[in-house]
Amino acid sequence: MQPRFMTLFSIVLFITGQAIAEGQQGSVRQDVMVEMKTSLGDVTLLLDSRNAPISVDNFLRYVDEGFYAGTIFHRVIPGFMVQGGGFDEKMQKLENHAPIKNEAANGLQNLRGTIAMARTNVIDSATSQFFINTVDNAFLDHTASNFGYAVFGKVIQGIAVIQEIEAQPTSTRGPAANVPNQDITIISMQRLN
Repeated sequence: MQPRFMTLFSIVLFITGQAIAEGQQGSVRQDVMVEMKTSLGDVTLLLDSRNAPISVDNFLRYVDEGFYAGTIFHRVIPGFMVQGGGFDEKMQKLENHAPIKNEAANGLQNLRGTIAMARTNVIDSATSQFFINTVDNAFLDHTASNFGYAVFGKVIQGIAVIQEIEAQPTSTRGPAANVPNQDITIISMQRLN
């Protein structure tokens, strides 16, 4: 009787283990591609939903709502990055959803062509604004002494458009510095898969 019980117990454990494994497999997140149409050309982004699920979900919420249409790249610094997703063409700051948890400790690095969440000096303050690194910016990565900025994807097509944005002349507009002299507008953003 005891050997049968052990066999039955082993079968139950095996089936339970299989169900858990299948459940985990079924919940594996897929990376999402987003097309960003700008006034200077199109850029395709590949979002890393496995390593940055909170940031990706947040970004896609704004994408799906059409939030980014009509926003501008409001901060452009050659040899560093281009930033957008928070202001309209009149430099009016747009209303956001609640800030999200900073995922900078996810192992992704601020390398050239990656997209990351912009934030204030408060670690968990990112909302809609993002930036695209135009060079490797290791000083923005998570370390023991610096929480860093959360990378959540990368440019897979259209890096030349990002370079063109980076090359635009800038000036100060009101209290904001490094604002392109000619508006660089995000026309639309949409999922490709």
